[in-house]
Amino acid sequence: MPKATIDDVAELAGVSIKTVSRVVNREPNVREQTREKVQNAITRLNYRPNKAARNLASHHSHLFVLIYDDPSAYEVPSAGFIVRMQQGALRACRTGDYELLIHPCRYRNENVDSEIRTLIERVRPDGIVLAAPLSNVPRVVGAIEATGTPLIRVSPGKANGDSQYVATNDREFSAEMTRYLASLGHKRIAFVAGNPAHEAVANRLEGYLDGLEQSGLEARDELVIKGDNSIRSGEAAAALLLESPDPPTAIFAANDDMAAGVMRVANRLGVKVPDQLSVAGCDDIALAQQIYPALTTINQPLSQMAEAAVLKLIKSQRGNNDVDGPTIVPGTLMIRESTAAAPD
Repeated sequence: MPKATIDDVAELAGVSIKTVSRVVNREPNVREQTREKVQNAITRLNYRPNKAARNLASHHSHLFVLIYDDPSAYEVPSAGFIVRMQQGALRACRTGDYELLIHPCRYRNENVDSEIRTLIERVRPDGIVLAAPLSNVPRVVGAIEATGTPLIRVSPGKANGDSQYVATNDREFSAEMTRYLASLGHKRIAFVAGNPAHEAVANRLEGYLDGLEQSGLEARDELVIKGDNSIRSGEAAAALLLESPDPPTAIFAANDDMAAGVMRVANRLGVKVPDQLSVAGCDDIALAQQIYPALTTINQPLSQMAEAAVLKLIKSQRGNNDVDGPTIVPGTLMIRESTAAAPD
């Protein structure tokens, strides 16, 4: 049986070829009754449009690009976060018949902005999802915006350019975690801060301070140690805190890698978790449930955030201008075995 053509669909639906094309490309301003007739004809004929020809005719690539910081550039590579983002982005792409191209790059590279411009010129995407920390780099954001390519940033931490963004409530859920530790009776709650270049992670320090104030606890400088998001920096922070004359009974780290470093040092020093020390992290990466005891943490909804970002791009491609303002996807506390009541 010969393959159905667009002419066959138009004849069966009783419409013009142009109308079929508009329905296939999900263009606006097609009457719902007409759209249903065309869709029914497509189903009956099992019509499959030629994507390459469709893209050429519509001047759209039907391609989105997810740009993220290359995890292999770090001391202990952790690709879990990007896998979750890919899953969410792909889920949204399938709903709109788009393809997804992933592009890792190193945000510390001084030529990263020109690298991204070259990518855009080569593949001509219909939109870009830019993950943190790249979404915090003004020259990267500016380079993309200068091309006119629709851009949605993920976890930018603060306004940076005119593009839309999707984020989670880092400050609020960090305050909630701090209040949770205080509710267990902990009065000396330490915090291991993340790399300040990651604005969203930096917001977690503000949340920690909010949580202390809301719990009636005093913020102490000696209980806040600077980290850089790595396991090694978590180990260094734990050594400073646990070997001090008056160690904390709880340590909250701005990400799970640093929290894992804290637990390693506690084990080495013979400090029992959670009997003598409660430890909490943030992000809920795979490692959080692989270590023992399983880590109390905050699930950062990366998959849902990436999905929301792509859906924003799809709406803009369809002429839906109702995408103004940020989208906030809330995180969730995951209470596990690494936290308990404060020791007497």
